[in-house]
Amino acid sequence: MHLNEVTHPNQLRGLSINQLKQIAREIREKHLQTVAATGGHLGPGLGVVELTLALYQTLDLDHDKVIWDVGHQAYPHKLITGR
Repeated sequence: MHLNEVTHPNQLRGLSINQLKQIAREIREKHLQTVAATGGHLGPGLGVVELTLALYQTLDLDHDKVIWDVGHQAYPHKLITGR
């Protein structure tokens, strides 16, 4: 599975470690490209890629809520949800 195929965080549940690593690489690449083109905060989004994937592997986002400490940390979430 690739990042562009993910439309809802619950799709990450049950993916293999290799699939999750691929998605993490794609999130990082997209994040770096976006910040290079438009500016913004790089570190917080890169720092929570694995955390985001781990949360979405275990939580049911139709019922569970995730609140990020700062909006900069939500960038991986936005990529996963297509926002």
